[in-house]
Amino acid sequence: MAGNEVTVENGEHLGTLRVTDEVIAIIAGLAAVEVDGVYSMSGGLSGGIAEVLGIKNLSKGIKVETRAGKIYINIYIIAEFGARIPEVAWNIQEKVKKTVERMTGMKVAEANIHVQSVNIPRE
Repeated sequence: MAGNEVTVENGEHLGTLRVTDEVIAIIAGLAAVEVDGVYSMSGGLSGGIAEVLGIKNLSKGIKVETRAGKIYINIYIIAEFGARIPEVAWNIQEKVKKTVERMTGMKVAEANIHVQSVNIPRE
């Protein structure tokens, strides 16, 4: 499993911490769904199949890539109808960046938002 390495310092070096991309994706996904205006994450076909089987996919709609020591996160969402999409995207970027950096100690270079659909409520 690919992991991102962080040196943990508390006065003495005891070792390293490896955080997998899957863990980063889970953190990012949980942070994103907390933002007002996000109806759900967009997981594509495989995410839908997992849910039908009763498997909860906490990293649904999140793709994490590490290049040159920097973390790039792509977030795929379904927005609430009536939400101001640019504002929702900005809030997701801020929330995901702060949460991932706080929980992992690693820097997020980009948090890209992809609005895949809009949830239209049924009357």
